[in-house]
Amino acid sequence: MVKKFLTWGGIAFLIFFIAFKPNSAADVFKSLGGGIVDIAQGFGEFVTNLVA
Repeated sequence: MVKKFLTWGGIAFLIFFIAFKPNSAADVFKSLGGGIVDIAQGFGEFVTNLVA
């Protein structure tokens, strides 16, 4: 029950955030995407150096 409430609350907050602060929401998602790309590049370099 609590998990379901937190899930729907998180989705509602996300929609509210995107609707009323679109520029801030875009900045947050851009920085999250950049972090994921950095992690993937680091992992790729690690594997490359491991097998080379």
